Amino acid sequence: MLGFVPPLPQQPGRPPSAGHMIVCGDDALARRLAVELRYVYGERVTLLLPPGRDANSPETPLTQRGRAAALFGRMSAAMNRAGNGGGTTGGGGDTNAGVEAVRIMEAPEPSDDVLEEAGVDRAAALALVYDDDERNIRAALTARRLNPRLRLVIRLYNRKLGLHLEELLDQAAAVAMPGIDPALLDASTTVLSDADTAAPALAATALTGSSKIIQAEGLLLRAAERPPPRPGETADPGLCTLALLSSTTNDPAGAEGSDSSGDEAPQLLPDESAVAAATGRGTVVLEAISRADPDRPATRMGGRGAPLAQVFSRRLRWSALGVAAAALALVIASLLTTEDTAIHSTYLTLLDLLGMNDPAEGAPPARQIIQLLSGIAGLLLLPLLLAAVLEAFGTLRTASSLRRPPRGLSGHVVLLGLGKIGTRVLVRLRELDIPVVVVEEDPDARGIPLARSMHVPTVIGDVTQEGVLEAAKIRRARALLALTSIDTTNLEAALYARSVKPDLRVALRLYDDEFATAVYRTLRTAHPGALTRSRSVSHLAAPAFAGAMMGRQILGAVPVERKVMLFAALEVAGHPQLEGHTVEQAFRAGAWRVLAIDATPPADRTPDLSAIPPYNPDGDAVPPPSGLVWDLHPGYVLRATDRVVIAATRRGLAELLRRQRSVVPRQ
Repeated sequence: MLGFVPPLPQQPGRPPSAGHMIVCGDDALARRLAVELRYVYGERVTLLLPPGRDANSPETPLTQRGRAAALFGRMSAAMNRAGNGGGTTGGGGDTNAGVEAVRIMEAPEPSDDVLEEAGVDRAAALALVYDDDERNIRAALTARRLNPRLRLVIRLYNRKLGLHLEELLDQAAAVAMPGIDPALLDASTTVLSDADTAAPALAATALTGSSKIIQAEGLLLRAAERPPPRPGETADPGLCTLALLSSTTNDPAGAEGSDSSGDEAPQLLPDESAVAAATGRGTVVLEAISRADPDRPATRMGGRGAPLAQVFSRRLRWSALGVAAAALALVIASLLTTEDTAIHSTYLTLLDLLGMNDPAEGAPPARQIIQLLSGIAGLLLLPLLLAAVLEAFGTLRTASSLRRPPRGLSGHVVLLGLGKIGTRVLVRLRELDIPVVVVEEDPDARGIPLARSMHVPTVIGDVTQEGVLEAAKIRRARALLALTSIDTTNLEAALYARSVKPDLRVALRLYDDEFATAVYRTLRTAHPGALTRSRSVSHLAAPAFAGAMMGRQILGAVPVERKVMLFAALEVAGHPQLEGHTVEQAFRAGAWRVLAIDATPPADRTPDLSAIPPYNPDGDAVPPPSGLVWDLHPGYVLRATDRVVIAATRRGLAELLRRQRSVVPRQ
């Protein structure tokens, strides 16, 4: 599948020169991040991988080193083809000319000696993207001790621990370098989570017309995907058009566009003429900006309490309703046959039901008949009360167990896998109040406690086994999200789900692009009326990690089919493409667009634009006003003291950073 893999020399005896970047990891994210830094940003990269086979894919004959070599070979060939065909960024020639190939090292652990051999004391940035949080923390502490000026980008799943670690490492850098610029200190340590980066995009693939959310200074930016307008309709451009979707994206049988799709590919950041000329193509627009509240817990399925529908069965509830109706009928009969009051008739009927009244000797025949009927109804009440007690006891005993999918559930999303990625996607779907049914093989998986606390219906079983997807109500589901870490399992689940429901919307987590292309062709042929999409977690997360290594504050990454658009905060100073130009002149079609300007004075600016300013939304405090100005006049001239929010392609952001590095040494 990967073809011939050219050998790459390990180069153990040639230490890297100063200013290079080091990537340490043990999975696909490390390899893609090295590709991003080398072939997009043109950086010198040292890649540190564990030796031997990939433990997660024992059936693959390639080692970690062989996989990296194959990926670098394919990317190099693609870059050469793109360079021969003319660049799109206007850089003029190969931006990677003169940059040596990625230096690959193998070591079981990023120890002191290994990091020193990789040149951490002379490196500009270090990315620690191991799947194990503890290993990343240990290596980060070691690297900060060896090089206090090193920019660290750390992959952590635990959000709270990441915040504390970032503060600790920044304090260590401040102690080692007194008087350091606060802006540099803020960029010295960045903690990211690939799961948090990819989860919104993965969740969005299961929804039609869904939106992607980017956060900046307590505001939520919504990038919404819109279908092409019908004949006679005019498309709403929103605040601005971020992308034109490929011409086949609205065709269920069409494949998503990528960098190699030519004219059929999606166009990122088009100009007005391109938008006007694009008929019959969907768009991604910047739609709305709203206030972001502090994090709130995801909603539960079934509410916070224990409703009667969960405590007592439907049969028991109908039985109780029948007894109550019989008692009401007896009360009405007593009122009609006697001259007693309503309250006294009800009282006597209840006494008869409970067997607490004396025999009605000497009473009228109607009263005696009612007493007999009440006694018979009372006999029915005793087993009913016993059944209620037993069912309530069983419900309390199983309250901590996983909830089964209810019978009438429909229009839900079936989520396969509750690992790191699946857990974050589950939270995202519940935040959108989308019903979910989870399928997980391991009863001790990471996300099982979360699913239990959120009352999400869960099926424990191997998705490849017959009957598991049926238990998840796949026939009435709206979409299937196959997010396990094994490509073949995801594919098998998708094919089986399509055999059960041919028009099911399917989104698969696949790593290899060639394998994804083969999947598209197969599913298009077998199910031409269904829509299938694939997403790679490493492909979605790598641009954000690479931007952080370049010292840029990446606010978010939005996938546009198989491309990625970045939102970043930039200081105008040092960027000749921005400084002194108007907003209209600074726009570069297909590369970058200025979306907003931070009007806050430099001394009062928030270092982290992605953070929410602290306030109590439930109290009397008024949310602090945002300094970001989104309604920009095209003639506004960008000044060196301005900070802007831009939308950029990967190559556009790389071009901005490359030119900044070339300008700084002359100052």
